[in-house]
Parts: sequence; C-alpha cells; structure tokens
Amino acid sequence: MPELPEVETTRRGIAPHLEGRRFDGAVIRQGRLRQPVPVDLGERIAGHGIRSIDRRAKYLLIDCSVGFLIIHLGMSGSLRILPAATPPSPHDHVDLLLGERLLRYRDPRRFGMILWYIGDLADHPLLRELGPEPLSEAFSGDHLYRASRGRRIPVKRLIMENRVVVGVGNIYANESLFLAGIHPRRAANRIAAARYQVLARRIQEVLRRAIARGGTTLRDFQNQEGKPGYFQQELRVYGRAGLPCPDCGTTIRQETIAQRSSFLCVRCQR
Repeated sequence: MPELPEVETTRRGIAPHLEGRRFDGAVIRQGRLRQPVPVDLGERIAGHGIRSIDRRAKYLLIDCSVGFLIIHLGMSGSLRILPAATPPSPHDHVDLLLGERLLRYRDPRRFGMILWYIGDLADHPLLRELGPEPLSEAFSGDHLYRASRGRRIPVKRLIMENRVVVGVGNIYANESLFLAGIHPRRAANRIAAARYQVLARRIQEVLRRAIARGGTTLRDFQNQEGKPGYFQQELRVYGRAGLPCPDCGTTIRQETIAQRSSFLCVRCQR
C-alpha cells in the first residue's frame, strides 16, 4: 500500500505539471472504486484553475478554486502525467484532462478514491479526526509522550494510530522503532519521555529518507513516472526475518502485533 512517503513522492512529481493549469474535464472508465467517483466529475472540474496540490496523511488534495479533488491511492493506485493520446491499459480507470496532457489514475485493486468536495477541508469526515503530520512542528516526542499516558497498548500500535500521528505505516513503524531501540510490544505508558524524544526523531529521519528515495517498492507501487521507489534497499529490519541484525548480528525475529507483521532485534530493542 502506498504510505506517506510514496504519496508525498507522487505529490511532488505531479505538482509542477498541474499547478497554474486548468482541467478540461475527465474520462471515467471505471467509477466503482472504494467510494464511487462522481459521474459528473468532468463537468465539476472543467475550466477551473488548479491552485495547489497538497497532502494530508495519505490523501492528495487538489485545490480546483471552487472545490477540492480528494484522491487516495488505496492498496495499489498510482497517478501519472501522460500525453493526452496515450491509450489506456485495463486498470487505467480515470483520466483528468489537461489539454495536451492528462493525469491518469491506475488502480488494479480499485481500493482507492477520487472524491469531489466543496467546503473547508478540515471539516471533511476523512480528514477532521487526523493527528499531526510527522514532519510538521506539531509533532514531537512531547506529543507522543502525552498521547501515551494511560495507554497500555503496544507502542507500535500507538504510533500507527492516525489520531496520534498520520502516515507512520507498518514499514516505517518497524524501522523507526528499531532505530530508536524500542521493542514494538513495549507498553506505550511504560516508555519515558526521553525515549519518546528519540523515537520522534527517528520517525522523522526514516520518513525523510524514504521520501528522498522515492518511497518503498512493495508489490506494485510506482511513482508518477512509472518508476519504483528505492527505500526498500535501505530497510534494516522490515522483511528481514531470519537474517542477522545489521547492528549486532542477532537473528531478526518476526512477530504479529495488532494483526500486522513486526520485525525486530530482541537484543537491540528493549
């Protein structure tokens, strides 16, 4: 599934091609995604200037002056800028038209979303309960420490809760906890404030490096140019069960925590 680094990579890739342009309309070949694509989407966006392309958690937000396109890539979605005459493939479901070019949405599993919204984005049901962005000033070790008080859940589950902080998916939670030396099963309320300071910095470090590498390629994610991300080559524990820890040589263990695969070094993480 595309996580925050993959979505941010996509945003940075398409923004220069969209900002300041106008949509001419849309072609909807398959509108039955996780939520239905508005059948009159082309009419709603046609002729309106594109002010900006932003991201909130894993949602891309395209400001079309009179309203917003809210796009979620789901499990296997991708967006690409292509020449307008490019023939579609079987999983190319929606084209947003830009004159001689188009923005094409591809989604083999059809679990993504393309929605139209008029109003304050902070009030949208998908966005209003989200926690801070991990790379913003609102996120810190102090924030994690406060959120952990009174909560005996595993710390890995805490940092993956969107109400606590957005965008720390399973891969990046595993990597961040390893770099912070914290066992993913450790109770959130049993971790000291100083260790949360380290964890917050490690989360930011991992996400920044992943964005710089274009994200992590697992299964079929591709960026806006149809290329894979390369952060997978730098993963230290995720997907490395049975291999030696890169720091101490202890065999990396795989466990299931909150129904998600977790990878850890029992010697380095406490």
